[in-house]
Amino acid sequence: MRKTLYFRIILAYILFGLFGFIAVATVVSRLTTQYCIRDKARALYGEASRISDTYASDLYNATVSLEAVQAQMEALSAYMDTEIWILNPSGRMVVNSAQAPDPNQEKLVENFDSTVTAGNYYTVGTFFDSFDHDVLSVVAPITSDFKIRGYVVIHMPMENIRRDADSMLNISYMMLIILLVLSLIILLFFTEYVYRPLRRIIAGAEQYALGNMHYPIPVEREDELGYLAASLGYMADTIARAEDDQKKFIANVSHDFRSPLTSIRGFLEAMLDGTIPPDRHEHYLGVVLKETDRLAKLTNGLLTLNNLNTGGMLLQRTDFDINAVIRSVAASFEQTCRTRRISIRLVLTGRILYVNADLEKIQQVLYNLVDNALKFSREDSEITIESTEKGDTIFVSVRDSGIGIPKEDQKLIWDRFYKTDLSRGKDKKGTGLGLSIVREIIRAHEENINLVSTEGVGSTFTFTLRRSDLNDELNDMGDQE
Repeated sequence: MRKTLYFRIILAYILFGLFGFIAVATVVSRLTTQYCIRDKARALYGEASRISDTYASDLYNATVSLEAVQAQMEALSAYMDTEIWILNPSGRMVVNSAQAPDPNQEKLVENFDSTVTAGNYYTVGTFFDSFDHDVLSVVAPITSDFKIRGYVVIHMPMENIRRDADSMLNISYMMLIILLVLSLIILLFFTEYVYRPLRRIIAGAEQYALGNMHYPIPVEREDELGYLAASLGYMADTIARAEDDQKKFIANVSHDFRSPLTSIRGFLEAMLDGTIPPDRHEHYLGVVLKETDRLAKLTNGLLTLNNLNTGGMLLQRTDFDINAVIRSVAASFEQTCRTRRISIRLVLTGRILYVNADLEKIQQVLYNLVDNALKFSREDSEITIESTEKGDTIFVSVRDSGIGIPKEDQKLIWDRFYKTDLSRGKDKKGTGLGLSIVREIIRAHEENINLVSTEGVGSTFTFTLRRSDLNDELNDMGDQE
């Protein structure tokens, strides 16, 4: 059986109570008894010292009668529930509060030794076999003229002391019970506010492990457990979205690969079985070649995205003229623009504008954005490429006056293989990877790219780059001239 955290806490609580009672019954009991013995002994010794300084001294100095002292000792003995003796140094009984000594019969404490307390002021035992039960005895000397004339001995039954110790021990038991009750309240609080929510979180984690990413964790708290439940829920939602994206990705890849492969197979089979006459083979071989080029472009795009997302992409940052790159990219589309009667207008800041970035990758970003703008631009329209400088940031924008992008599609255009319905109708040859590659390259530069688009009006893509310090050097040289 799996031992849960709650089982261990319950076990710890039971052991705490068990060992608590054992400790009170043994250690605390012994310490309480010893405390009561010392406390009683201190009080009795103080009383014995007062008796030795008053009644006993007066008795040995013959200023008071033996009968008077006997009466006083009997009264004190009854008040303190003790037995008071006055002994000679030899151990002969002079006064006994329990029984008046008989002058005709001497009573002697056999083997009496005043050092029985061993340097202390009390001893526990039968006091030289004078009692048949244990007593607490204190011995105080009676001095006169710097000589010890006798001793005052006070005895208290140990049963009385144990009774007092038991009363104090009962308080310890009550305190332990109160402590256990308070601990039980804490345990119940822990069960309700910690263990049960934790069990719900564990149940949710088990459901996520089984693949049920839509399982809700019913823990709504503004504390660490609530934060943990919310984090697990967010993680599950992210994984679920990633799984959905993966399924869409596989479906799109399958679709975009299957279409050209079907065309290639169809044309080749038609040529082999004679459906396409030999004089048309060259034309259809050209179509097949274009489809293979499409497959190669799609494969290269996937490889590019994979390299960008694995984090292994190394940027070869250099300082280069972004205006020159813009002019070069615009020139590469000259033939396409002439065919579709689309013009490219350049609005550039300065003749030279240096940025610090990876030249080849930024060139690819511009190529993809301009290619995308051409796909969605109407004939006899214009594409504007603009560079601006604001502080340490360079802004580059590509604006078209084409069909625009629907608002509901603007957050999705960065996804792999995503194509709007308008895109699929306008250009079915696109791979749907261009904008994904653009975003990953800009992210790798730790820069931003934004889209502003209005359906039926056009779209503007703007990305940022780090300004190069070479611009300052060029400005200084211009000032010197």
